Amino acid sequence: MAPEAKTRLSHRTRFVLGIYALLALPLAFLTVFVYLPFFWGFISSLYEFEIGASARFVGLANYREFLFKDPVTWPSFLNMAFLAGWGVMVRLTVPLLVAKLIHSLSNERSRHMYRILFLVPIVVPGVAIQLIWGIMIFSDGGLVNEFLRVIGLGGFAPNWLTDPHSALIAIACIGFPWVGGFEVLIYYAGLSAIPDSVNEAARLEGCTGIRKFFYIDVPMILGQLRLILILSIIGGVQTFENVLILTRGGPGFATTVPGLWMYYNAFSFQRMGYACGIGVTLFALILSLTALNLRYFKGAESLEG
Repeated sequence: MAPEAKTRLSHRTRFVLGIYALLALPLAFLTVFVYLPFFWGFISSLYEFEIGASARFVGLANYREFLFKDPVTWPSFLNMAFLAGWGVMVRLTVPLLVAKLIHSLSNERSRHMYRILFLVPIVVPGVAIQLIWGIMIFSDGGLVNEFLRVIGLGGFAPNWLTDPHSALIAIACIGFPWVGGFEVLIYYAGLSAIPDSVNEAARLEGCTGIRKFFYIDVPMILGQLRLILILSIIGGVQTFENVLILTRGGPGFATTVPGLWMYYNAFSFQRMGYACGIGVTLFALILSLTALNLRYFKGAESLEG
């Protein structure tokens, strides 16, 4: 082999080894702080134990209890399905419409300004948002009830977060008008990536307005829609912070979700093995839904293929 070729091979080898070295550190952190806790949780779900006490192997008993014996399980899953389904619906529609409106503006400065305005609320902590809605909007003297009293419908003004008939609906309405800055930016990036040739061809064919939105824009951003769908499903299955802050799962179990029930079993009832079993069950559910989404929700590239 010529010396020049050996030198090039040596440089390439050092470059590749350097890349692997750079990847080794984040992979090590990922293993220690993500993979190992997951495997620990899976193994712990096969035991019955409290923190500081000895563990007793029970096999799949925690899973059987959660799925078939626990009276909270299926009501909590129904609550989770309602909140997750509502979250998916609004995140796939409202931010997309807003992104389309921004993208349709003719002035680049205006588009930039509106993107910033819709992105600013992201910096507000989620806990603060939940408290604002709970105290200022949904309390007995909050904005919603005061508005109902002003228009003469005070008799229909419940205590939204303590009435079992309205608590879950109130939690679903938090964030109105549901224009998340993250989703808007994702959809806007997808709309901006549509080639000018496609838009020009649509104009020449007379495909404009709503027809263009449904026949050209939406099929071309299926990848972004799939991403938001996956993230919405994962967030809907995992979330419990808003319920913990606003209602603590009440009144009764009217707003309890599996994630909150896992939290209570782990840190209130000290049933760590049972809580790990709930966590592993939620992981399996998220994995199954994500796999189905990736299998049946095709992106624009797949449609072109």
